[in-house]
Amino acid sequence: MRTRAGAAVFTLYSALGLLAALTLTIERFKLLEDASYVPSCSLNPVLSCGSVMVTKQAALFGFPNPILGIVAFSVALVAGILWLGRVELPHWFWLGLSAGLLLGEVFVHWLIFESLYEIGALCPYCMVVWAVTMPLFVLALSRLISTGSGNPDERPGTVGRLFLEWRWTLLAVWYAIVVALIGIRFSDYWASLL
Repeated sequence: MRTRAGAAVFTLYSALGLLAALTLTIERFKLLEDASYVPSCSLNPVLSCGSVMVTKQAALFGFPNPILGIVAFSVALVAGILWLGRVELPHWFWLGLSAGLLLGEVFVHWLIFESLYEIGALCPYCMVVWAVTMPLFVLALSRLISTGSGNPDERPGTVGRLFLEWRWTLLAVWYAIVVALIGIRFSDYWASLL
């Protein structure tokens, strides 16, 4: 993906993640105010934010998880806007952003596991966060690898070149695995709809 296109996608996905995190936070506060409140994303027994929001996993650090998303996606959005505006950010920034997004990936995948196998429900807004976090990590890591240490003559190593060459295939496989896990886990419910 060309640098300009990568910057646009990074900015768009950061904005979508921020919107999903803000919406989840508002929905969670409404649920805290009124226990009978039905969140807008509670659609059926499987797609049910309400049943996910009341679990201990939804506030792992003692406050609603989407607050972390608001902070993280705000940083990513600013980075995307600067990248789109062709502001050169230092190598250490992309290193830190890639590391932060890697931690976000670990957390998101733990939440995916918990949603599928412990909670037994999916939150549509959470799934938006899952869906945008993966390409944000891939794009930030791509930017980090392609800029190297800031030396324009430095070329990525073999692993970096392989990653840059196969990143979209890896991302497609990554998505396919998550979709397959969702399909398999809730296959009885999907079959009942037919």
